[in-house]
This record gives sequence, C-alpha cells and structure tokens, in this order.
Amino acid sequence: MKIRIVAAGKVRPPFLRAAVDDYLSRLRHYLPVEEVEVRPGPAAKTAQSMLRAVPPQHEVWVLDGGGQQPTSDELARLIAGRMDRGTKGIAVLIGASDGLPVEALRAADLVLGLSRLTMPHRLARLVLVEQLYRAMTIIKGEPYDK
Repeated sequence: MKIRIVAAGKVRPPFLRAAVDDYLSRLRHYLPVEEVEVRPGPAAKTAQSMLRAVPPQHEVWVLDGGGQQPTSDELARLIAGRMDRGTKGIAVLIGASDGLPVEALRAADLVLGLSRLTMPHRLARLVLVEQLYRAMTIIKGEPYDK
C-alpha cells in the first residue's frame, strides 16, 4: 500500500520542515510515501487541484477538525484493515488555513480529525506523519522510536 499526502501550501520554517522530513523518512521504511504540495488559492480551486493529485484507486482521507478522532491504536487498525483488504493506497488531503470546501469533504472515504484543538495546517502535517509512523510501528509490533 502507498500513502500520498496532498497538502495546500509548503512547510517553510526549517525546523518544521526538518521534523516532517524526519518522520517521512522513518515512515518510508514501512511503505512508499509521497508528499504533494499544491498552491493554495480560492478554496474550490485548491480542492480541485488536490483531488486531481489523488492517484487512481486510492482512498481519499480528508483532515478536518470535525472528523473522527481515533486513538493511535485505532488509526493503526484503520490502516491495517486497508492493507489487509488490498487497498492500493490512501491519499490524505490537508487544506490550507481556511480548511477544505464541502466538495473535498464529499469526496472523502474517511474524514479524519487529529485533535479538537485548532492547529496550523503545517503543524497538522507534522502530527499526521508522526501518527502514520506510529501506526506502522504498532502494526508491525515494533517499539516506537522516540
């Protein structure tokens, strides 16, 4: 299975970029992961660009504060279930600061919330890749490398 993270905008602060890259590198030990950044603009146009970046036969997961908020173990079970079913891949969409429009939410196979707290979308990307890495260590029964 593959994971593609489709995000509006770039992670510019060097310290944050380094942290995202560190977790992406760790995650790539388990499965192919790709990060696609689209130029943010009007919400509807951004959503169209993001949905065009979703590869065929990939489930669409959208990050949204109103989405289901699984524990790390529950997220691992969600991913393991997709792997067991032979899902080709998961594309996770992360909107810009104003979120994603309803069109993107309608396209979602899963609406996922990381926290009830409000956080910048760039920080949400870091939390997402860390949780994906953590989920893979849970799936593989490996200790979490802190």
